[in-house]
Amino acid sequence: MDVLFSNFLDKPVWMWIFFILIVLILLILDLGVFHRKVREIGVKESLALSAFYITLGLLFGAWVWWYLGPTAGINYVTGFVIEKSLAMDNIFVIAMIFSYFSIPRIYQHRVLFWGIIGVIFLRAIMIGVGATLVSQFSWVLYIFAAFLIFTGIKMWL
Repeated sequence: MDVLFSNFLDKPVWMWIFFILIVLILLILDLGVFHRKVREIGVKESLALSAFYITLGLLFGAWVWWYLGPTAGINYVTGFVIEKSLAMDNIFVIAMIFSYFSIPRIYQHRVLFWGIIGVIFLRAIMIGVGATLVSQFSWVLYIFAAFLIFTGIKMWL
């Protein structure tokens, strides 16, 4: 039982378990209940789902603010706004990918859902491996920096 109150990344383990459970429940509800049958999702339903998930995210942020204090709350809200801003850019990229591969509208939600699940796992692996590399070998940051500069120049050209 003491393990639940031990810290992982400066927060008690029970908080991480609580957060992961919320995310898993929402994912199961989304694909396993609400969108179990393949069907086309209209604009009205998309807007309603977006409003629901944004509201849920803001309510979670309010809980973070109340439970962990204003600094943690501001950090959460800042990250939330940045992530939402980046998500708007992703919408256009996803639309281009769907049109390029001619994904029928009826399958777009399922493809998007599993794509996001894949990205979450890959991002977790990349962050874990990157953080481990940087903590063990600080010179790796120079390789990462060179790679970013190279890709930035390549994109610019």
